[in-house]
Amino acid sequence: MATYAVKRLYLDTHILVWLYQDGAVRLTPEGVRAIEAAEQLLISPMVELELTYLHEISRINCNAHTILDSLRRDIGLETCTQPFAAAIGAALPIEWTRDPFDRIIVAQAAHRESPLLTADQNIRNHYSAAIW
Repeated sequence: MATYAVKRLYLDTHILVWLYQDGAVRLTPEGVRAIEAAEQLLISPMVELELTYLHEISRINCNAHTILDSLRRDIGLETCTQPFAAAIGAALPIEWTRDPFDRIIVAQAAHRESPLLTADQNIRNHYSAAIW
């Protein structure tokens, strides 16, 4: 069992959807502890774009604005404000995925040397600070 005392914790897109739909029901106990211990819960701006895309293709029923407003209010979620150019610069050497959303979301967390809560096995296999 890991103990977390992280300042910042980034959340992957599917984590937000699950938190919005079901609360923490789908998260692992480790993921719940990480959220509870974090001083700041963050998302990359790419998460908002991915949520919008998922809504447009009918993979989720709510739009990004609804999900993010709810989680900002309920858990204090914030959008990372680091310059986008820094995130892109950090994404350039990532070659283990062709998914632009995953690439930038991971890069944003990595650039700030922060963990990323994700259920995505590919991310967990390649990003050493991934938590599930």
